[in-house]
Amino acid sequence: MRSRVLAVDDVPANLVALEAVLGRKYELVGAKSGAEALEILGRDQSFDVILMDLQMPKMDGYEAAVRIKQLAGCEDIPLIFITAVFNEDPQIKRGYEVGAIDYFTKPFDPDVLRMKVDVYSSFRHRNAILKARERQLQESEEVLRAGRKLADVLEGLPVGVIVADVDGRIGQMNEEALRVVKATTATEFLDWWKRNEPRFAPGHAKHQLVRVECVDRTTKHLLASTSPLRNADSDVVGAVVVMQDVTERKTYEADFEERIARLVSLGVELERASVPP
Repeated sequence: MRSRVLAVDDVPANLVALEAVLGRKYELVGAKSGAEALEILGRDQSFDVILMDLQMPKMDGYEAAVRIKQLAGCEDIPLIFITAVFNEDPQIKRGYEVGAIDYFTKPFDPDVLRMKVDVYSSFRHRNAILKARERQLQESEEVLRAGRKLADVLEGLPVGVIVADVDGRIGQMNEEALRVVKATTATEFLDWWKRNEPRFAPGHAKHQLVRVECVDRTTKHLLASTSPLRNADSDVVGAVVVMQDVTERKTYEADFEERIARLVSLGVELERASVPP
């Protein structure tokens, strides 16, 4: 996927020149004023670099930069000023103060501009990756905290408790969870969980009776309750799975049903036997 560049300049010829320099490698979107740039960024923050002309009517590059940095999702987009007028230290300093990370004067060297855009677009990508990792770590920590609390509360109950994140990775479980599926070690349980996790995936709360194969290849009936874990923004970050072994109850039910069937069958046979020839 190509990196995206927003070029802001009130002179159409300058936008054409930037397209000629960068268009082969980047997806270039042009804006003819600061107001148009704000309108574009208000609905689309997926740009990797912004190239901003300073000398524009009504709203100059400085004001546009300040307002862009105030838009949600635009705070970390690298912004480069390009100008043919200001190249003195006070103007350059002001550019950095309003959020620019670099400054080019016209005419610029196309190779240097391409190189700079390469570097700054990679900043945006790396920052997005770091934020995603940070968010994932925070969500994992929330899952772990919730898991510890739940495990403490439910440790003494005859039910297995598993707390997992949205990717199915276990953050916490109690000893009963191992016993329910006849696992003797955490490794055995994790192997079992990998095979069965999709049946207990987080999402909407659900309660179900499931037939599972235990670690020792025997089968059990489990009453399973899955409830989503949500963060402060109400996003699902994991799930709590509570499992209760009801195999014995199911065995009684099956035995009872079999006895009823036999009695019914016997009744039919007796009825037939009592009918006179």
